[in-house]
Amino acid sequence: MTVTLNQPAAIAGTRVMGLGAYRPELVIDNEQICQWIDSSDEWIQQRTGIKTRHRAPEHVSVVDMAEGAAREALEHAGISGEELGGVIVATVTHPFATPSAAADLAHRLGATPAAAFDISAACAGYCYGIGQADAMVRSGLSRYVLVVGVEKLSDFIDNHERTISFLLGDGAGAAIIGPSETPGISPSILGSNGEKWEAVAMDSTLLNFRDALARARETQDATELLNAENRYWPTLRQDGPTVFRWAVWEMAKVAQQALDAAGITADDLVAFVPHQANIRIIDEMVKQLKLPEHVMVGRDIVDAGNTSAASIPLAMHRLLKENPELSGGLALQIGFGAGLVYGTQVIRLP
Repeated sequence: MTVTLNQPAAIAGTRVMGLGAYRPELVIDNEQICQWIDSSDEWIQQRTGIKTRHRAPEHVSVVDMAEGAAREALEHAGISGEELGGVIVATVTHPFATPSAAADLAHRLGATPAAAFDISAACAGYCYGIGQADAMVRSGLSRYVLVVGVEKLSDFIDNHERTISFLLGDGAGAAIIGPSETPGISPSILGSNGEKWEAVAMDSTLLNFRDALARARETQDATELLNAENRYWPTLRQDGPTVFRWAVWEMAKVAQQALDAAGITADDLVAFVPHQANIRIIDEMVKQLKLPEHVMVGRDIVDAGNTSAASIPLAMHRLLKENPELSGGLALQIGFGAGLVYGTQVIRLP
C-alpha cells in the first residue's frame, strides 16, 4: 500500500509587509578617513560617491543592530515577534562561527521556536534572504518571516589599507515577509562565479591568527604578539578593478533577468535599489538598464557607505521614508559581492 505524505497547501503570493533600519550614531567623514590613508575628500567622492559612513561603537554588536532594525520592521508590518515563523540573518561579520546570530535575535524578539539561521552571501545576502523567506511563506512552512541584513564591517577592516576599508560602514536593515492575495515578490535570480573567489576576500584565516598567537605565546615575545594581532587578524581586501568590471558589465544583465522573470519592463518600476557598492557602478547600471526618469534610484551610499548585506534594505528604507508616494509600487533590487555572488528580485514596496 502506498502511503501519501501530508504537504501544506501552497500560498499563492507573498509580499514585503514592513521595513526597519538601524544606523549607528558614530559618523566617519572623509577627512577622518584621510588620517588613515593617503587620500582626499575630493578623490573619495569622485571615485565612490561616499561622503560619510556609519560605524558602530565597540559595545554595539551585530545582533544589537539587527534587533533595532527588526523591531521597527515588526512595528511597520503590524505584527509581533511571537508571530514570526522564521528569522533569517544575512551577515558576514557575526563574530561567532556558531551559534547563529539569527537564533539569538529570535530569542530577543520572542520568536521562539521560530526557525532561525544565518546566510553568508556577503553583499547579496539580503536578496538571498528574501528569496528564502518568499519560499518559506509560499510553501506554508512559515506565515511570517523576518529577514535582516546586518554588518559590523568595522571589526574586519584595517583602517590603513586603501582597497576597501574607506568604503565600508556598519548598519542593519530588516523586512517582514508574509502572505498576500496577489504576488508581491517575483522569482529570485541567484547565482555565483567562484572563479573570482579571491576578488573580495579576507587576507588571512582565523586558523592563521590562532597559530600566530600560539607562536608568540611560546616565545613570550611582546613584539611578536603585537605583530600576530596586527598581521594575522583577518581583514577585508579587494581587487577593485576586477570587481568594478564584473559589477558593471555582468550585473545589469542579471538585473534584466529579474525584470524578465517578473514579467515586467523597466517602465513598470517606481524604484531601483542596487547594492550600495560604488556610485559609479550604480550610475552605469542605470544607463545599461535604460531606466526611465521616473524610476527613483537608491543612492544611500553617499551617507552610509557600503554596508554589504545591510545596504539594500537601508537604501530602500530611506527611499520610502523620503518618498512615501512610492509605497505600493514595484522596485527592482540587486545585491552582488564577495564570492562572487549575486541575487535579485522585484518586490512591491510596502
